[in-house]
Amino acid sequence: MRRTGLVAATVALSVSLTPGLLAQRGQGAPAGPPPTPQAAAPIDVTGYWVSVVSEDWRWRMVTPPKGDVASVPLNAEGTKVANSWDPATDGSCLAYGAAGLMRIPTRLHITWENERTLKIETDAGQQTRRLVFDKSQAAPAQRTLQGVSIAEWEIAGGGRGAAQAPRMGSLKVATTMMSGGWLRKNGVPYSENAALTEYFDRFAAPNRDEWLVVTTIVADAKYLNQEFVTSTHFKKEPDGTKWAPSPCKAT
Repeated sequence: MRRTGLVAATVALSVSLTPGLLAQRGQGAPAGPPPTPQAAAPIDVTGYWVSVVSEDWRWRMVTPPKGDVASVPLNAEGTKVANSWDPATDGSCLAYGAAGLMRIPTRLHITWENERTLKIETDAGQQTRRLVFDKSQAAPAQRTLQGVSIAEWEIAGGGRGAAQAPRMGSLKVATTMMSGGWLRKNGVPYSENAALTEYFDRFAAPNRDEWLVVTTIVADAKYLNQEFVTSTHFKKEPDGTKWAPSPCKAT
């Protein structure tokens, strides 16, 4: 899978949550229940984070004019839909679906809802995403703006035989069952059949600021000629004093 942006780990291995410790006799022997996703987390993505818009300013900080689809690999059908956008719908919740939400200038509040579910709340648009560490989760009957997000940890370092090595890694999230929405506020579309893959990476800057980078990959055969890849940066805030919820317009 192609990835862009700043990445905390260069080689990723899937997390194994099955017991695998060897007994002294060399036979497999469970050493108790596997750690929960919360306990197994190689990085801490919780807290308050604010968007830092250092690229694509004109498409993110303001609503682009109708027909401005530059840098989005739309096919002919996608371009047709984008060109039909009604500026009166600016502010619609269609711009706050999972495939476009991270590009909205916003604050994130990330918490563990339970030991197997991360919750992401945004103050812009007042959206809530749930990232569930359970691949067997049944798909709901209805599609929604935020869809169904299945999460897993990808680990680098600290594997078997390297217990003392620092553990690093990323959070990988695959989202489906989305209702159609917009990649940008000016109606650049993605369809209900789009598939969203994200990688969340945390790292510290030399000045000790903490950063969260979200690499987003949208695949949509209906409206895109190829995958649409972006990298979005968030800076850690000490608390929620700047949290300012503002709703989007219901469609």
